[in-house]
Amino acid sequence: MYSSTLTSEQSANSADFPHQFARSRRFSLGVPRHFTVSPDGRRVLFVRTGSGTDPVGRLWQYEDGTERLLADPALLVGAGSGAVPEEERLRRERARERSVGVVSYATDDAARLVAFALSGALWAVRTDGGTPFSVPAAGPVVDPRPSPDGRYIAYVSRRCFHVVDLTGADRQLARAEDPEISYGLAEYAAAESMHRSRGYWWAPDSRHVLVARVDTSPVERRYLSDPADPTKPPQAIRYPAAGTANAEVTLELLSLEGERVEVEWDRKAYEYVVAAGWDAHGPFVTVQSRDQRTMRTLAVDPETGATEVLHERTDPAWVEIITGTPARTASGALVLPEDEGDTRYLTVGGQRVTPEGLQLCAVLGVEGERVLFTASDDPLETHVWCHEPGHGLRRLSREPGRYTGAARGGTVVLAGLTPRGNEVGVLRGAGADGADGADGADGDPPYQALTSLAEEPSITPRPVHLTLGERKLRGVLYLPSWHEEGTGKLPVLLDPYGGPAMQVVGRARDWFTCVSQWFAEQGFAVLAVDGRGTPNRGPAWEKTIHGDQLGPALEDQVDALRAAAARCGDLDLTRVAIRGWSFGGFLAAAAVLYHPEIFHAAVAGAPPTDMRMYDTHWKERYLGHPEEQPENYERTSLIGHGHLLSRPLLLVHGLADDNVAAAHTLRFSAELLAAGKPHSVLPLPGATHLPADDAVNAQLLNFQRDFLMSALEGGAGKK
Repeated sequence: MYSSTLTSEQSANSADFPHQFARSRRFSLGVPRHFTVSPDGRRVLFVRTGSGTDPVGRLWQYEDGTERLLADPALLVGAGSGAVPEEERLRRERARERSVGVVSYATDDAARLVAFALSGALWAVRTDGGTPFSVPAAGPVVDPRPSPDGRYIAYVSRRCFHVVDLTGADRQLARAEDPEISYGLAEYAAAESMHRSRGYWWAPDSRHVLVARVDTSPVERRYLSDPADPTKPPQAIRYPAAGTANAEVTLELLSLEGERVEVEWDRKAYEYVVAAGWDAHGPFVTVQSRDQRTMRTLAVDPETGATEVLHERTDPAWVEIITGTPARTASGALVLPEDEGDTRYLTVGGQRVTPEGLQLCAVLGVEGERVLFTASDDPLETHVWCHEPGHGLRRLSREPGRYTGAARGGTVVLAGLTPRGNEVGVLRGAGADGADGADGADGDPPYQALTSLAEEPSITPRPVHLTLGERKLRGVLYLPSWHEEGTGKLPVLLDPYGGPAMQVVGRARDWFTCVSQWFAEQGFAVLAVDGRGTPNRGPAWEKTIHGDQLGPALEDQVDALRAAAARCGDLDLTRVAIRGWSFGGFLAAAAVLYHPEIFHAAVAGAPPTDMRMYDTHWKERYLGHPEEQPENYERTSLIGHGHLLSRPLLLVHGLADDNVAAAHTLRFSAELLAAGKPHSVLPLPGATHLPADDAVNAQLLNFQRDFLMSALEGGAGKK
C-alpha cells in the first residue's frame, strides 16, 4: 500500500494511535464539560476526569481565575462501592457516556448546592466551602436534582419518585404500581430519539414537581443474551420497533404535601411527550403526533392540569425537534424554531430574530429577554449566538469550529471543537456580549481558558476541504503525510456517516478526523462527505430523504467520489473501499450491494439492515408508518437484497447492542449465506452500540485496516 515509505516517527505515531484512541475514550477524557454558571456569573461548575486516560469524572468549580476541586470520588468514603442502578446504566447508554465517577450533576437555582449520584448513593456538596456529604436515600438513586431553593433533592429509586431533605427525611411522592411503570424517567424513544433525557421538572416554588409517568407494558419485549456466557440469563428490554406500540406517557403535577393532578391533553392524537418544563409563567409541555407532522406547545394549569395550546407547528414531512425549545423569556415570549424553505429561523414571541441562511441548531438558555443559541451560517462551523432586544443579534464564538456553551450573569462559557482540538473558555463582561478586547467586571480579562487534560492525538489531521458536485457537497480529503502528489495512485476509502443528526465534515479536529487521518497514514486516500439529510444546511436539505433514507445518501457518496477523483488525480478508482458505523455502516453495506462497479470492499459496523426493527420515533420520522408506507421500508432496508452482494463485506456488531440489535447483522448474514454470498462477521460479545472495551476498540481499527487492505490488494478491485 505505500506504508513502507513512512518515516520512523510517522510509523510509531500510526502504530500507537489505535491504543491512544481507545484509552482516551475517543479523546473525550480530560475535557471540561457539563457547565453551569451561577446567577452572578462569578462561578462556573463543570465535570472533568483526572487526565486524558483517567475515566473517573470529578466535579470542579472555576471562580476568580482559579479552578477548585469540589468532589473527587476517590476521596469519598464508600463512594463507588456499589453497582450502578440499571436505570442509570441505561441512561448512560442513551447518552453514550464513556466515563465513570461523577458523570452528571444538578444544582439549585443559586448554584450553591450540587447533587450527584455515585454507584446509586446520593451525594451533595456546597460550592461555598466544605466537603461532599452523603444524603440518606430510600434506595439506589438515579438523576438527583435539588429544588430551586436548595432545601430538597428529588430523585428516582426503583422507578419510584422521591424527595428528600438534607437531613434524610424522605417522601415517596409517586410509587411505581407495577414493574412496567416508572415515575421521573425518560422512556427509550425520548432518550434515544427526542433529545429528552429527563422525566421530571421542579416548579420555581420548590413545592411542586411535574413528573412523567411511563407505562411500558404495551411495548414489545426483546431479549438480550450473552452468547459468551451461557450461564447468564437473558435480559428483557422494552423496545418500540417501527409500527408497534409506544410506551404510554402521562404527566402528573405532584406537591410535597402529597397532592396529585394529572395533566390533560389528547394523548391519542399526540402520544409523544417531546419536552416539558416549569418556569415563572407556569408548567408547559410539548407534544407531538405519531406521524410527527404536528407539534403543539401547551400551557398547563397547575391547579387543574387542564391545557391550552400556546403554539402549533406543522410540516408535510416531519416537525424537527430542536433542543432547548420551547422556552420562554421573562416577559413570557415563546422561544421557538420556524422552518421555511432553506432556513430554520429562531423566533421570539412569534417574530423571526435570525436572518435567512443562518440555521438554528439549538437553544442553550434564556435569561431575562436574552436568548443564547447555536446556529450555523456555514455547514462547516457551528457558533454560539445571542439575541436581546435593544442589542440585536451577536455571534460570541470567534474562531473556526463547532461550539456550544452556557451563560448567566454576564458570563458565557464557550466549549468548542476547533482545528486545534477541544477548547473551553469563559467570557466575562463586554466579551460575553460579543465585543472584542474589553475588560470584564472588576478588571477581569474577558476570556480565560479552562484547563483541558485531554491527550494530544499522535496523529495530526491534514484535511483538504472540498465542495463537490452540482449539489455542492461538503467533503474533506485526507492524504498520507508521506505521500507526494503525482508519485503514485492511492486506494480510496470513503469514511462517511451520511445520516441525520451528525456531520463528519467541519473546521474542527475531533476523534472522527483523527481516525480518518490514521487510515490515510495506512496508505489510503480517505474521503468523508456530508450528503443530503445531514444537519446545518436547512430544512429542505434535511427533508430530501423523506421516504427514502438510502437513495439520496448513497447517490451523494458516489457523486462526491467522482468529483474528488476529478480534482485529485492520485485517487485510484479501481480500488475503492467504504467503512462506517450505525447509519454509516448501513451506508457502507448498501454501497457494495448496489454499486459493486464503484465500491470494491466494505466494513459495516452495527448496520441497521431492516428498518422495521428500528425504533418508532426515529424511523417513522423519515419513512412513515410501515403499515401505511411499506414501500419506503422495502426501498431502504438491506434485508431482501443480500443476493446482490459480489464484493468483500465485513459486518461488525456488538451482541449487547440495545439500539441497533445484533439481529440486524445476524439476519442479514443468514440471508447472505443462503444466497451463497461469501462475507465476514465479527461479533463483539458484551459490546453495546458504542463498544466500551479499550482493547476491543484499539484492535477494531487494526482489524478493519487489515480486512480492507487484503480485500483491495487481493484483486477485489480488478473484478
